[in-house]
Amino acid sequence: MKSILTRSRRLRGTPFTSRIEKQGVKSYTVYNHMLLPTTFSTPEEEYKHLKEHVQIWDVSVQREIEISGKDSSELVQLMTCRNLSDSKIGKCYYAPLVDSDGGLINDPLIYKVNDDKWRVCIADSDVLLFAKGIASVKRMDVNIFEAKIDTLAVQGPKSLDIMKKIFGDKIRDLKFFRFNFFEFDKKKFLISRSGFSKQGGYEIHVENVSDGLDLYDHFFKIGKEFNLKPGTPNHPERIEGGLLSYGSDMDNNDNPLECGFDKYVDLDSDIVFLGKENLIKIKNNGIKRKLMGVKIDIDKIDVSEEIPLFDSSNKVIGQLRSGAFSPKFKKVVGIAMMKKDFCKKSLKFKIKLEEKLVSGEICNLPIN
Repeated sequence: MKSILTRSRRLRGTPFTSRIEKQGVKSYTVYNHMLLPTTFSTPEEEYKHLKEHVQIWDVSVQREIEISGKDSSELVQLMTCRNLSDSKIGKCYYAPLVDSDGGLINDPLIYKVNDDKWRVCIADSDVLLFAKGIASVKRMDVNIFEAKIDTLAVQGPKSLDIMKKIFGDKIRDLKFFRFNFFEFDKKKFLISRSGFSKQGGYEIHVENVSDGLDLYDHFFKIGKEFNLKPGTPNHPERIEGGLLSYGSDMDNNDNPLECGFDKYVDLDSDIVFLGKENLIKIKNNGIKRKLMGVKIDIDKIDVSEEIPLFDSSNKVIGQLRSGAFSPKFKKVVGIAMMKKDFCKKSLKFKIKLEEKLVSGEICNLPIN
C-alpha cells in the first residue's frame, strides 16, 4: 500500500491543481507548504520535451513577499548581500538573502515594482517571518505580507512563439530579468522573462484566479501547434545547467561564497546588510568548501539526504546533495559540497550506493 499525504490548511494546493490533476500529474513534492508537481510522465521524457518544445508549469509555490512603505528599500537591502542601491523599476534581481552569521536564508528573485514597493519571489523557506522579524526589531515603517499571487512558468525553446501568439509582438521586447505588464482578453498580467530552466522562457504572475484559469485553458486551446505540454521544473536539466535549489543543494548552514555567488556579494561598498562583517571574515580567511558538479557512473539515484564522497584512501572529501540521471551524459549528474582541496575538475571519487562502491568525477557548474 502506497503512503499518501493528508491535505489540510498546512498543505495547500494552488488554483491550478485541479487542472493539472485532470492532465495526469503523477507526483508532488512539498514546497513552501504547498503542492509542487514533480512528474507527469518520466523525468527523461520531460527533459527531452523541455529541450525541444514548450511546457507550462504551475510554480505557484514560488510565493511572493510584498514589502512596501517608506523603509522598504532599506529593509530589502538589509536582507540581501547583493547591492541594490542602483536597482531599477521593471527589473528583477537574483539576490541571496543572508542572516547575521552570513548563512543563506533564501535565494529569491527580487522585483522592484516602484521606489517603495518590492516583491521577493522566494524559494523554499519562510522569508515572510525573516522580513517581519527584522522590521520589528528595527522599528521600520513597512507593510509586509504574502501577496495572493500564483505563478505560471512557460519554458522551452518555443516559449517566445506561444507567448507572442497570446500576448502579441510586444513580448519579444522583454529582456532577460525584466518584467512588464501585458494583456490577454483585456486583462493585465505581470510577466517576467525568467524561469528555473536553461531553455528560456517567461513567468506569468497571476493576481486574479479566474483570469489565471482562463489564461491557462487558453494556452492549451492554442498550444497544439507548439506541442505544448504541462510540465515541472526538471531535475536533470537544472542540475546540468547549474541552477541551484535552496533546501536541496544549499541551506542555512552554507554561505553565498561557498555556493559560488561571489558576484552577488558586495563587501566593498558602504551598503549595509546582515552578516556583512562575518562574510568579510570568511572571504579574508578563505572558504573551506565549495559547491561543485559531479558525474557518477550509475543510471539512477535517490538523494533524500547527504551522501558522502570518498577519495582513493577512503577519506571523506565531500557530500552529494542532489542527483539525477542525465539523458545527455547517460549517467547521473549531481551537485556536491566539496572540501576546497578537492574542487578540481576531473578528480575521481567513490560513492557508496546500495552497499556498492561506484566511481565518479568532479566537474564544474554548469556541467559540460
